[in-house]
Amino acid sequence: MLQQDSIPSSSTAVQEGDSVVVQHRPLTPAQVLSWLPRDATPAQQDSAIQSRFKPGEIHWSEHPDTLHLPGHQPGVDLMNAELPQYYKEGFFSKDTLFHPELQGGRIGVAGDPVPYRVQNDNVITSLLLACFLISVIAFANTRKFFIRQIKNFFYAPREERIEFSETSNELRFQLFLVGITSLLIALLFYFYTLDNIGKTFVLQSQYTLITIFLLITLSFFVLKAGLYTMVNLVFFDSKRNQQWMKAWLFIVSMEGVLFFPAVLLGVYYEMDIQKVTFYVIIALIIIKIVTIYKCFIIFFRRNVVHLQIFLYFCTLEIVPLLALWGVLVMTANNLKINF
Repeated sequence: MLQQDSIPSSSTAVQEGDSVVVQHRPLTPAQVLSWLPRDATPAQQDSAIQSRFKPGEIHWSEHPDTLHLPGHQPGVDLMNAELPQYYKEGFFSKDTLFHPELQGGRIGVAGDPVPYRVQNDNVITSLLLACFLISVIAFANTRKFFIRQIKNFFYAPREERIEFSETSNELRFQLFLVGITSLLIALLFYFYTLDNIGKTFVLQSQYTLITIFLLITLSFFVLKAGLYTMVNLVFFDSKRNQQWMKAWLFIVSMEGVLFFPAVLLGVYYEMDIQKVTFYVIIALIIIKIVTIYKCFIIFFRRNVVHLQIFLYFCTLEIVPLLALWGVLVMTANNLKINF
């Protein structure tokens, strides 16, 4: 025996002549739920609805919407993205130089740009930090040579004294300090240029200007070393010339050590450029006094006439220094933008 379905179908019998036609009317969810017992669970109700109703394909109406306010035009279809003709064509539409896809300006008013400050320059900060770290590492590896140079600097050289030869690492350390001295001089003159000469230049970047100052300073030291060698070989022997070149490299290295605080004070403590200049002048005076003393005890200690040392000092120290200053000032004036 088969159990009869507890959910009957809704049908109506209609007699037409001798035949009976059964018409099925569409059911509603309320009718389907009314067939269930009163204690039917939600799962049973959902199962009954799913068994009677199957999802079908939705056919949207393709007729235009005519429901709008009287006296007003029908609404615009949002899917219609066609532009008017005056947006598509214009007077310059067929011009080869017309590029509407390129941005021609900005919306709104541009604000005031942040002024350039040296202490916010990451490149200069990185350079100073790298110079300091490399100098500390190099000094840690060659501190014995550095201490020996300081001890022997103020002693008069003797013929019977044994000269200590420099190693390759010690020579590279001295040349590296000369390069740092050149970089510090270039930075100091760059600060002076921004304060006294101008702030805008024909160059694309201020780093290019610093590089030009650095190359000029390095060329100055190379030419000065060549001039020393040429003059000393004419008037003095090669041994004294070698002693002087070692002493001169040490003096230039110490010059960079004295200039380093001036750069830090000018960059990060915003010290006035006049005070920085005064500090640099005092450091130069100290360096030149030490230079003339070392020049005296090497070359002119045994000479009766001491006037030669002043001629030697003015020719090989003062005149090249003034020439360096003139070349740097002339370069900065030629590269600045005159409004």
